Amino acid sequence: MSSHTEWHGVGDRLAPVLRPVRAGNGFEEALEQILQVVRLGLVPGGERLPAERELAERLGISRVTLREVLKVLQDQGLVEARRGRYGGTFVLPRADAAGEDELRRRIAAVDVEDVLRFREVLEVGAAGLCAAHGLTDEQAERLREALAETHEAPLADYRRLDTLLHLTLAELCGSPSLTAQYAAVRAQVNELLDCIPLLVRNLEHSQRQHTALVEAVLDGDADGAREMMREHCAGTAALLRGFLT
Repeated sequence: MSSHTEWHGVGDRLAPVLRPVRAGNGFEEALEQILQVVRLGLVPGGERLPAERELAERLGISRVTLREVLKVLQDQGLVEARRGRYGGTFVLPRADAAGEDELRRRIAAVDVEDVLRFREVLEVGAAGLCAAHGLTDEQAERLREALAETHEAPLADYRRLDTLLHLTLAELCGSPSLTAQYAAVRAQVNELLDCIPLLVRNLEHSQRQHTALVEAVLDGDADGAREMMREHCAGTAALLRGFLT
């Protein structure tokens, strides 16, 4: 069967889910979409995903990025790669029903969309306020130190230090009410993040966004700080939606 025919056959089923990703969070958004394909059963267990070339084309990403996405799915036991003439990437039958049930119980108590939207509003607002009002030398140093700690963090410590960086930014915006609300919503976000794997590619990407965000804040570029924070939140949201919803 030619790849074109293969894509045409499966593509009709996948058309509602697969679309070109936006610039900025290509890896995270591509992962979100292919996770949806698998979790919704659009390609059933035992069936093959469309060929790499078609998938990469459809998502508007490089085949290198696509392979990193497929590697995550393999590591999670959702797909397997088979070689040879009839090879490709095959969706594995769902095995761990008990784990899936526990995950569903944990996230059923939380309105994921509400948490993600509220988080974005608070984070984008805090970043804009910090940049617009400016920071004292001491505050700027605190922010730089919080950023440096995330860069040096071992994997096991990353989430805690990432949280501290975001909390520092919320605290420096000068609104104790916003800081308190952010601490509460971040606790919910972290509970959701604990349900999904730590992905090195995503962490490297997050670090680049953190650096650009802190630079915009320290430069007094409120629009740039808001835009970078919006993009950063969207990357995390894409991963959470892909794995949890």
